[in-house]
Amino acid sequence: MTNFNNTPDRRKNINITKWSYYGKDVLPMWVADMDFPAPKPILDELHKRIDHGVMGYEIPARPLQEIAAARMDRLYRWKVDPDAVRVVTGIVSGFSVAARAFCSPKKGVAMQTPVYNEFHEVKNNVGIPQIDIPLVKNIKGNILKYEIDWDLFEKRVKKAGMFLLCNPHNPLGIIFSRKELTRMAEICIRNDVLIVSDEIHSELILGENKFTPMAKLSREIEKHVITLVSPSKTFNVPGLFCGFAIIPDKELRDRYTTELEHLRLHVGSMGLHAAYVGFSGKCDGWLRDLNRYLTGNRDFLVDYVTKYMPNVRTTIPDATYLGWLDFTQTEIEGSPFEFFKEKAKVALSEGKIFGKEGAGHTRINFGTSRAILKEGLDKMRKAMESI
Repeated sequence: MTNFNNTPDRRKNINITKWSYYGKDVLPMWVADMDFPAPKPILDELHKRIDHGVMGYEIPARPLQEIAAARMDRLYRWKVDPDAVRVVTGIVSGFSVAARAFCSPKKGVAMQTPVYNEFHEVKNNVGIPQIDIPLVKNIKGNILKYEIDWDLFEKRVKKAGMFLLCNPHNPLGIIFSRKELTRMAEICIRNDVLIVSDEIHSELILGENKFTPMAKLSREIEKHVITLVSPSKTFNVPGLFCGFAIIPDKELRDRYTTELEHLRLHVGSMGLHAAYVGFSGKCDGWLRDLNRYLTGNRDFLVDYVTKYMPNVRTTIPDATYLGWLDFTQTEIEGSPFEFFKEKAKVALSEGKIFGKEGAGHTRINFGTSRAILKEGLDKMRKAMESI
């Protein structure tokens, strides 16, 4: 069993953005990486490469495509041809390439808000319209759930060239059901809208939840989907920048590859080797331990908010290590993000960066030790009690 209660002193590495962006007196619970060391097999492989000493150019080789395809089969029984796999520098560049290849000033990108802040940058980076399809908030006690407005989805997605799906959803932690995925896919196919599915959190599954890739639903749906996956969140190696675009349809793949090659997006050697080891299965025991620990952290977060912050609403994430907190019924004036940064010395993620629906909300990263999570929540609680 991996002991996730012990975390390294993050402040000793001044290059880690999460722990260096704000002042030393601010506890960071914002950017989406964890405070845990990467699994030993990955670290051992990286040491091996460093010890060799030669850091030459390295082009992604066929075995890396094969290992990514094999992982899809092992996890989901999704048979992927290794030729369908393209190596990218990460999920953000992966969906940005897709937007450049398949969108236009008349056919933009659709997304379900509030959603990952980098989704909102595509319109600016590529010069295309953004079509928001807000999810519907349902409240029961202090528990938040979000659902799809199907009439709105069909009305708006037809205006897009590409539907950018976030599943599992960041920041809401939703794993969309097979029924929901099928219905979304059918609407997109009927309206000739490409589906790009960001599935970067697909292996960080909490409790007894299950995950199904959008493209696994059927061979017909698969032909209309670009799936983006990466070991970066799963094994906590986001700084190595390596991901995969899985594109079974040859016509889509050729168009995507042409744009990818135009942009000269090369993955560094360390990212390639970390991805290979992570997807090989050598770290799966570590991952099982991690998901159990994160599930405990999620439950601790929800219980704490329910018990000590009665006017705060929270999601119960199905996946990820990200919670979503609603402070709109509290006495906090203005931005909760600013309030907690100044009064509690805790840095969360500002809700508004995920879309206008995020005003009055924050995202909290519980991918840390239980002690640090409790410390942050205690500070937030005291700050709220002060008003």
